[in-house]
Amino acid sequence: MKELTHFNEEGRARMVDISEKETSYRTAIAVSGITVSEEVFLKIRDNKFKKGDVLAVAQIAGIMAAKKTSDWIPMCHPLSLTGVDLSFQWDKESDEGYKLNIQAEVRTKGSTGVEMEALTAASAAALTVYDMCKAADKGMIIGPTYLVSKTGGKNGDFVRSSSPDKV
Repeated sequence: MKELTHFNEEGRARMVDISEKETSYRTAIAVSGITVSEEVFLKIRDNKFKKGDVLAVAQIAGIMAAKKTSDWIPMCHPLSLTGVDLSFQWDKESDEGYKLNIQAEVRTKGSTGVEMEALTAASAAALTVYDMCKAADKGMIIGPTYLVSKTGGKNGDFVRSSSPDKV
């Protein structure tokens, strides 16, 4: 197991010093999802929510969340992101309804990775869909949320070999 770096010699939390790390091009892709009823799916598809276009708002929320990750994840470094993109795809789930798959891709050129920013973007988009649709159905299910891949940095690239089991 690798050493945990967010603790000092006294066992207290610290922000890791990245001042000596090399700058490199870094990317991360994370996914999340939200399973909704057929009613909610149809309302999103047909843009029938009074709050507006659910996916457009979720897209902006994901981008904003990636940019603000260090404001609410205590040990994350503030990063200058060079790109954030979210995409959405619907899948018909058998008896559970419809699942909106959310993918977030984040890019930077810097001294630390963007995994947390990608995970935060995907999560915020799913939470935004929930918020915009909760009047129609409070039984929506969010998740799973996980890192798909990352590139750059001294630890090299990571690519998940398979999707985690459904929640």
